[in-house]
Amino acid sequence: MNIARCLETIDRLCLRPFPAEHGWSDAGRAGPGYFMAELLAGEGEPAAREQAAEDVDAHKEAVAQVLHRRWGPVRPWGTLTLRVRGLRGEEIPEPWGSLSHLVDEAYVWEADGTGRWVALGVADRDPSDAIRLLAVVTETDPP
Repeated sequence: MNIARCLETIDRLCLRPFPAEHGWSDAGRAGPGYFMAELLAGEGEPAAREQAAEDVDAHKEAVAQVLHRRWGPVRPWGTLTLRVRGLRGEEIPEPWGSLSHLVDEAYVWEADGTGRWVALGVADRDPSDAIRLLAVVTETDPP
């Protein structure tokens, strides 16, 4: 998916009503108050993994540059604390709990005028899975 299509997907999800039940939408995983869309997937094969990681990360940075201009620059937000809090028994609200297990860090913006948050990160924590660029759109504040 090119950068323009990634941005179109994010914009569409910022305006679309959230589903009442957990499940799948045309954009990916969804549930009450959130969407999690796969914008791009790289190879999961070990030989191509390093190059795929670089390519997906470069794509993330290109999309992020547009969103920085739109909603203001933000620093990457680390998700390790959420994983630790979850392991200690704290309930982490969705989609933040799931996102913290998929990405090590994400850019997170408050999407002006929508009442929603947008997160953008690279899911590369599982070496047996493809590397994916994920966008999360949610009405749930980051914990």
